[in-house]
Amino acid sequence: MQSSLSLSLSQSIVTGSHSQHHHHYNNNSAPLGSSRFFLPTSKPVNLRFCGLRREALGFSSSSSSVTRYQSRRVQLSTRRSSGTVSVSASAADNGTSPKSFDYDLVIIGAGVGGHGAALHAVEKGLKTAIIEGDVVGGTCVNRGCVPSKALLAVSGRMRELQNEHHMKALGLQVAAAGYDRQGVADHANNLATKIRNNLTNSMKALGVDILTGFGTVLPDNIVTARDIIIATGSVPFVPKGIEVDGKTVITSDHALKLETVPDWIAIVGSGYIGLEFSDVYTALGSEISLCLDLTPEIGKLAQRVLINPRKIDYHTGVFASKITPAKDGKPVTIELIDAKTKEHKDTLEVDAALIATGRAPFTNSLGLENINVVTQRGFVPVDERMRVIDANGNLVPNLYCIGDANGKMMLAHTASAQGISVVEQVTGRDHVLNHLSIPAACFTHPEISMVGLTEPQAREKGEKEGFEVSVAKTSFKANTKALAENEGEGLAKLIYRPDNGEILGVHIFGLHAADLIHEASNAIALGTRIQDIKYAVHAHPTLSEVLDELFKSAKVKAHASITVSERVAV
Repeated sequence: MQSSLSLSLSQSIVTGSHSQHHHHYNNNSAPLGSSRFFLPTSKPVNLRFCGLRREALGFSSSSSSVTRYQSRRVQLSTRRSSGTVSVSASAADNGTSPKSFDYDLVIIGAGVGGHGAALHAVEKGLKTAIIEGDVVGGTCVNRGCVPSKALLAVSGRMRELQNEHHMKALGLQVAAAGYDRQGVADHANNLATKIRNNLTNSMKALGVDILTGFGTVLPDNIVTARDIIIATGSVPFVPKGIEVDGKTVITSDHALKLETVPDWIAIVGSGYIGLEFSDVYTALGSEISLCLDLTPEIGKLAQRVLINPRKIDYHTGVFASKITPAKDGKPVTIELIDAKTKEHKDTLEVDAALIATGRAPFTNSLGLENINVVTQRGFVPVDERMRVIDANGNLVPNLYCIGDANGKMMLAHTASAQGISVVEQVTGRDHVLNHLSIPAACFTHPEISMVGLTEPQAREKGEKEGFEVSVAKTSFKANTKALAENEGEGLAKLIYRPDNGEILGVHIFGLHAADLIHEASNAIALGTRIQDIKYAVHAHPTLSEVLDELFKSAKVKAHASITVSERVAV
């Protein structure tokens, strides 16, 4: 059986040179716009689908290449300011399928997840198309990871230059440091543009068709695909009671443009987005009111280093119940309530407020209910292989969902790993991604990183499964390279099983923690035991020796078993 995609464009199809093993693509369509797909069923169904971010192109699924199903018609339609994208299908429900497809794989959304899946698909010999309704790179490249790292690079340098004690300890004398706001903003924008172009060119060079544009789908222009991946990403989550005007009450999308640097800004949100922006704004001279809760793994040290010495007034155990933008000379007002009692606790008046309360999947208006798929708080339900699940618990054949839209782990590199895992499956190699091996990082100064379980999670797991949990710690103050950099503030924490040497989790706070975490991440992914990895040789003097000392300090029992517990997909 098949999935069918009908495209009618008002702009362009960017096509790379295809390898000889690719199926022939009869490119006789008008300008590109959207998609038409056949899903296996016995009755016609209409489906509305929005692509990446608020702009959409379309999606579909195909039937299983193993099990035979009858095809059904799906209509995909969406509107945006620049035009309308609509799709309709009208094949007979005769249970037959064509012998060939125009594409082996169509990916909806050209973010980091879609890009990773596309490149791996080409490597596996699949003829691949990727559909993008906004710009290549998605949230990460254009409104997230990439531009934020540019701002954090500036804040890191500013913070170092402004630290007279640090400079004096290195024997350096530096005049008062300053910055050009527009120059900083341009650095972030230019980096995003460069990375976006790199992603686009890499796909074109490998022969991935990048389908862009908007218009009306023509019924006689059909593109078919064996498998479909939904990679529609996410948007900033704004809780009820908060009014965003894009000027004085903003989300991370607005903040990354750095149109202003307020004298006093409140950052609402307990995650790492808020911590990173507090790092940026304080380095650029802002005073901060921060509503957050830090992870217990590194909370005390992070508070002492990242919050206490800086111009940050922080609040814990509270929610912002209402935020009103500045207007008519009045400041932004923030009403805080107790997180437990929900009683009013305080009112803040500030120049601006950044809403950093996380992200929400962009799955509104998908119309998934028409194929009996019910989202859970907006997330598309999937199994451990990223296969979409309907309301009855059945798999929707040949339809996959990766990245923020499925909510398993809302990180750009997770989306890419999930996409690669899906490609492995559709090319005949079963693959289940171990999400406990995927690292996360916060790029403050110094950085925070983690992989696997927290100590409370590990102990809960140990109680249920009947094994002991131990903890080992080491300090950056014992590391020669960190001391040479005058950056001895930091720690690393290892959570493990002493009976068999299994690494359950690693948490790092310190210089280049985001880079150091990968040794632990790879060890978890490969099932490497502490009693083996502690013999690995690390160059001296390097920061990697922090992990070396951490693993060596673990006390694994002499009779430790040879194998660790089976890796689990989460």
